[in-house]
Amino acid sequence: MNWNSNEFIWLDWAILVVGVILVVWAVYRAVKKDKRQQEGANSEDYLFGKGEPWYIIGAAIFAANIGSEHLVGLGGTGAKSGVGMAHWEMQGWMILILGWLFVPFYQLLNNKLGKIITMPDFLKYRYTQRTGSWLSIITLIAYVLTKVSVTAYTGGIFLEFLLGVPFWNGAIGLIVLTGIFTVLSGMKGVMTLSAIQTPILIVGSFLVLFLGLSLLGDGSIASGWTQMMDHARDAMNIGANGHAYGANHMFHWTESDPMYQEYPGFWVFIGASIIGFWYWCTDQHIVQRVLGQKKGEPNEVVMKRARRGTIAAGYFKILPVFMFLIPGMVAAALSAKGEFDLSNTDAAFAVMVKDVLPAGVKGLVTVGFICALVASLAAFFNSCATLFTEDFYKPMRKGQSEATYVMVGRIATVVVVLLGMAWIPVMMSLGSLYDYLQGIQSLLAPAMVAVFFLGIFSKKITPKAGEWGMIVGFLIGMIRLITNVITNTGKDVMSGAFWEHTTWFWQTNWLIFEIWLLVFLVIFMIVVSCFTPKPTAKQIEAITFTSDYKKTIRESWNKWDVITTLGVFILCGLFYAYFW
Repeated sequence: MNWNSNEFIWLDWAILVVGVILVVWAVYRAVKKDKRQQEGANSEDYLFGKGEPWYIIGAAIFAANIGSEHLVGLGGTGAKSGVGMAHWEMQGWMILILGWLFVPFYQLLNNKLGKIITMPDFLKYRYTQRTGSWLSIITLIAYVLTKVSVTAYTGGIFLEFLLGVPFWNGAIGLIVLTGIFTVLSGMKGVMTLSAIQTPILIVGSFLVLFLGLSLLGDGSIASGWTQMMDHARDAMNIGANGHAYGANHMFHWTESDPMYQEYPGFWVFIGASIIGFWYWCTDQHIVQRVLGQKKGEPNEVVMKRARRGTIAAGYFKILPVFMFLIPGMVAAALSAKGEFDLSNTDAAFAVMVKDVLPAGVKGLVTVGFICALVASLAAFFNSCATLFTEDFYKPMRKGQSEATYVMVGRIATVVVVLLGMAWIPVMMSLGSLYDYLQGIQSLLAPAMVAVFFLGIFSKKITPKAGEWGMIVGFLIGMIRLITNVITNTGKDVMSGAFWEHTTWFWQTNWLIFEIWLLVFLVIFMIVVSCFTPKPTAKQIEAITFTSDYKKTIRESWNKWDVITTLGVFILCGLFYAYFW
């Protein structure tokens, strides 16, 4: 047997099939056990889960974030442009903000409403009914445009390069498989799958990294790292003047640097943080991972578990750079050395799996990758079902049975599956996948950040200010998206009076546009608050901590929570210092 085969052999296929069967069996057992412990079907248990341990919460947050766009897009970006995209991945510190600052607010509102909230619930309580409805609409649109379709598309690419599965067969098969899985298993199935795939994904990816470095360094990992950095510094990111600006650092300060347009100086850190704040602190499919609780649990227990789950996720979040992006850089260096062909950078990670891992290990690692794809998509599907059921159907159809609400959530999941499948051909015509993905997020994030941040930390922002901030921010973002499509993201030269007078709008760098849009929305909401009715005492109560509640928060953490939190900040800081 050729243990170093660069193709899937019978042993890999056997391990893949057996592994998938064992995963299905484990998820089935967990779901069946969970159902036996329930007293009848309950829509909140189906949609939210029931207070998983902190390490399961951390793994679920990590798994919900890791999708096929990382396996394909992040590895491909590493092979193409080095560590520049690491800003979006080095966000472990942002997850801590969710655990330390936002979980207490969300839990306070849980207590006041007497149920587990969705993000639209918060906006309806703090602002107006329309504000929450707009968030639900925007979130559902965002999931179809940037989550389901993107994950399925990149999953199809990954399966094509790794297993030789035709693209459309892989993409459609992944969506259908995940849709069936989500409908049948609910949140318990997602949590269980996350716990299974996380260790396989981490170990397998680091095997790819270390074996790739060893191959590059002729048996020495340290030498391989040096050669990878030398290649990134001297052979990547060459300017028109022939100067090597290097792809081994995260900040690009010179406008003559070809990467400046994608990563403009310190603006890139601010822009990535805005998207990170929206994604990690206010996005339903992430927040939903930490909101689960058992009936009657004390607040300090819920907050302690949620906070420690986010701390664990903070450490996990540091890993993707080493799991996917740097292996892409290794693949580029190996390709330059003549080890294999890398004409398509999006194939970087799949090629590394095929060419670097020994027989048998390929099959085992692929099991983890398939679990990651399904868990990531399932998280999006489940969150969509939650939003539709809790924020649209229940208010319109009060008094229905719990079984009906569960069924409606499942139907909503199927609808999202079909919409995601329908959008893939449209998305494929819109240019570079990663530019498309981050561009969409940069247009949606400012409105979310402004409305949530001011709504929680300011008692003077009025309900109408929140409502109009959400609407205006979304509309401006969509107008910019339309101009991006028409002008090829500002690259095409457009003639005519309209285009000449609006150059500042459609040609401004996408990250700088995002930052100024946020500044505009904050000022806009403050101005609107000066001319609209003040929030009621009940609305202010939603963000007011009583002395008893402050005491409960303090009792929910100890010195080890602080120490482990500082550890995340230190590790993030060290990474930035090394790749500055």
